[in-house]
Amino acid sequence: MKEFEQDIQACVDVLERGGLILYPTDTIWGIGCDATNAEAVRRVYDLKRRADNKALIVLLDSEEHLDHYVVDVPEMAYELMNVAVKPLTLIYEGAFNLAPNLLGENDSVGIRVPREEFSHQLCKRFGRPIVSTSANVSGEPSAHMFSEISDSIKAGVDYVVGYRQNDTTPHMASNIILLRGDGTFKIIR
Repeated sequence: MKEFEQDIQACVDVLERGGLILYPTDTIWGIGCDATNAEAVRRVYDLKRRADNKALIVLLDSEEHLDHYVVDVPEMAYELMNVAVKPLTLIYEGAFNLAPNLLGENDSVGIRVPREEFSHQLCKRFGRPIVSTSANVSGEPSAHMFSEISDSIKAGVDYVVGYRQNDTTPHMASNIILLRGDGTFKIIR
């Protein structure tokens, strides 16, 4: 438990300074930064060698904070989160209070509220949304466990979490659902 606490505090310190972290999430290992810091977000795109017109996913500690970052949260969002058995990322239109360079079309943003303890506690203690994008160079396969993450990604962040590095359980990416303003939705994956 000491490693868990030390990693959380170290991550919060790095995030507050605009740095990048490599951390375990409720899905696969992720590259993270302060989702409100445009310069930190740019560093994530650079590290992944990813086109900056592709939106990034954001983690929040609670669905109660969605209205701080999304203009209109459809009731359907809460219903979907309540019935989801696997990690679920919902894409909302009309995001605000986030770095503009992480948003997609129509100022859309993918947001997930993790139930896994480490990423949940990290979001809660940091107090702001955290970027969570797969820990790989764009176009390469996603790493499903820490041992699959490339050295270039590990070297490109400011802090690598020790917690769960030895976990060999393969993890999968979240389901993604696009919510439209008219109340309809589309399953992306």
